[in-house]
Amino acid sequence: MKKAIVTGGAGFVGSNLVDKLIEQGVEVTILDNLSTGKKENINPKAKFIECDISTASQVDLTFYINGADVVFHTAAKARVQPSIDDPLAFNKANVDGTLNMLYASHKMKVKRFVYSASSSAYGNASKFPTPEEHPTNPLSPYGLQKYYGERLCSIYSKLYSLETCCLRYFNAFGGRQKISGAYATVIGIFKYQIKNNLPLTIRGDGEQKRDFIHAKELANANYLAMTSKEKFCGEVFNLGSGESLSINKIASFFDSEKKFISAVKEPKESLADITKAKSVLNWSPNINIKKWIEKKI
Repeated sequence: MKKAIVTGGAGFVGSNLVDKLIEQGVEVTILDNLSTGKKENINPKAKFIECDISTASQVDLTFYINGADVVFHTAAKARVQPSIDDPLAFNKANVDGTLNMLYASHKMKVKRFVYSASSSAYGNASKFPTPEEHPTNPLSPYGLQKYYGERLCSIYSKLYSLETCCLRYFNAFGGRQKISGAYATVIGIFKYQIKNNLPLTIRGDGEQKRDFIHAKELANANYLAMTSKEKFCGEVFNLGSGESLSINKIASFFDSEKKFISAVKEPKESLADITKAKSVLNWSPNINIKKWIEKKI
């Protein structure tokens, strides 16, 4: 039986990944400080260790990791705007946390390190769909921190022979996503507003387009990255649906009043070229966001 560590395994994407791994017979240990994750998200078949990976000692981390075949690093402080408001806390979580996990994984001879990267590394892309080789130009501390994590993965592969694989998530949605607070995304916010009979708030003109991908699809990609026969050396893979929809279009799926509010600094469009993930990981998304909204919300 394979043994896996999942950082952030009580969070949105991380908990969906833990469920997938356990379904496939993997023995899972979760490391999570519960700053944004929730205990109720934790699969009871997983071992849970409450731990802040950005401040934990290497003695503790290597003890937790000992015997693991693979580390899935999903833990992070997420979202663009909160990182602009509090860049120091985001840097500690997203940079120090990643470096600590890479170092401990290398020391404990983990076979593979799968990193949850972000499409925010592209910034304002000039080509759509956007391929992995497109130039990076992060527009926020969060985007820069997640991209720096990719570079750390590449360095650890080249210098220390730790296999690393970086999965650039586009806009995740699905069960257990935040529906309120600083870390909520647009689908979660709309869900909260519908639940509380509030108008749907749309930033700017609402014509900004996003590529939405379900968390279960991301979990499956992580699993395929673990089981792949490829030898990874910091390889990057886009994970999106391959289709972009405007926020106005998403709002139209809900029968609710709409309210336009001030814009924030964000890319005008995101759209993943997922050719590489399909070819190398044999991954292909199937969950349609409109059908999911109609069924779940």
